[in-house]
Amino acid sequence: MKKRLPRPVKIFCAALIIIIIGFVGLYGLACCQIGIGVKEISSEAIQIYQGDKVEALTNFMNSEDHPLPKRNHAIWALGQLGDKRALPSLEKLYTGEPCDHSKYVCQYELKKAIKLCRGELNITAWTWRRFVLSK
Repeated sequence: MKKRLPRPVKIFCAALIIIIIGFVGLYGLACCQIGIGVKEISSEAIQIYQGDKVEALTNFMNSEDHPLPKRNHAIWALGQLGDKRALPSLEKLYTGEPCDHSKYVCQYELKKAIKLCRGELNITAWTWRRFVLSK
């Protein structure tokens, strides 16, 4: 005779499956948003500067013609792309001092971007990089 699971066990298993599906869905949504954000700022930079995404974003980041929030967004995107070519420019801007967002690019964002460009694990990149980096 087949033994049936008690009702509380069934409810727990169903709830666990729903929670796992929810987390996977949120992870997927977050990954899509990151990819879209990188693509948007990259496209903006490429319209202004020549070269590929990394070159254009690096020039965008270094230009004082752009507002600090936009330059910080370019720094973030460079970190997400994780290309070692961006390291010299990122390191040049990094002072390690506390952030002063009214005067300078975000030091925290620079630190994160440098780590990612040096090869630190980016747990979302595998989901969107091939789409953003393709032409």
